[in-house]
Amino acid sequence: MLESQAARPNLSQALAASVREAIVAGRLPPGRRINEVHLAAELGVSRTPLREALTRLAGEGALGSQPRSGFFVQPLTRAEFEQIYPLRALLDPEALRLAGLPPPARLAALEALNRRIEGARKAEDALALDDAWHRELLAACPNRELLGLIEHFTWRTRRYEMALMRERRNVKRAARDHRAILAALRARDLPRACAALKANMESGREPLLAWLQERSAR
Repeated sequence: MLESQAARPNLSQALAASVREAIVAGRLPPGRRINEVHLAAELGVSRTPLREALTRLAGEGALGSQPRSGFFVQPLTRAEFEQIYPLRALLDPEALRLAGLPPPARLAALEALNRRIEGARKAEDALALDDAWHRELLAACPNRELLGLIEHFTWRTRRYEMALMRERRNVKRAARDHRAILAALRARDLPRACAALKANMESGREPLLAWLQERSAR
């Protein structure tokens, strides 16, 4: 059963998070057609914010759609993962290079966010804070098109990373990677910070491949 999100702020975003988590958990299996009437009733919401959420998930690749059939669940696949996951390791370091060294206030904000990541207990909270950390890190990048691409692939990889953040050790590893990036930035070593960011963006690959392998074997 999906948890009702009716009382939560930013309703369509909360609904997208709920449906995304159900897909990752297997409660909405690959190929399942989304019955909007039943799902809206289950979640205690109207169809309008639910459709906004489903459209958002379709943009991420988590759902597909067909004329007259509506939305259906796309599978989590190694093939998709191998194509989209490496792109952030290419895009984010370039955005950081263009952004340059952050001022002290931004460094302080990044350190505060990282402490919140370490303290997060729910996968969705850890992932949202991790996204906020990376957005803050790259906020000064002057290439808005590049930032748009990063945002796009953030959403595309989110349903995979939700599985990653369920493991407490992976939350700790993300925070540890962030500390390495921050240490390089405090040392005013931008190339080292970019290299550490690339390593951070690559660090989830092996755990997620193992999870996908385990999932496919069930």
